[in-house]
Amino acid sequence: MTAPRDDLGVGGVAGIGVDAVDVVRFRRVIERRPGIVHRLFTETERAYAERSRDPGPRLAVRFAAKEAVLKALGVGVGAAGFRDVEVTRAENGAPGLALSGRAAALSVGRGVRTWHVSLTHTDTIAVATVVAEGPSVRRGGAAP
Repeated sequence: MTAPRDDLGVGGVAGIGVDAVDVVRFRRVIERRPGIVHRLFTETERAYAERSRDPGPRLAVRFAAKEAVLKALGVGVGAAGFRDVEVTRAENGAPGLALSGRAAALSVGRGVRTWHVSLTHTDTIAVATVVAEGPSVRRGGAAP
């Protein structure tokens, strides 16, 4: 998932996004409006969360990641569909992102080459941090 770097520079930061979700509150929303899970999450995300005895924290942290991506892109909620941002898992369990639709178009428009994502959750809080890496920046700070 990391883009190759040449000897002249390293990837620049195109955006950073952080979001936190109250897991207890998120569970209540899902209980009141169960259909929202299908509107917010892809089939793969739902299947992963449902393998857990308590899918609440897994869904909440994925929702936080989706919001963090929109923040990193410098746009608000509604600029892209939530299912346009999918939280993926590598074979080693590391989280990643797959963008489609409007989110992918926004990412291309911002020059994002690579996404870095970190997720963490407890029974009560879910936090996601994403970094959008853009075009290379020459050492010394000058743009190529």
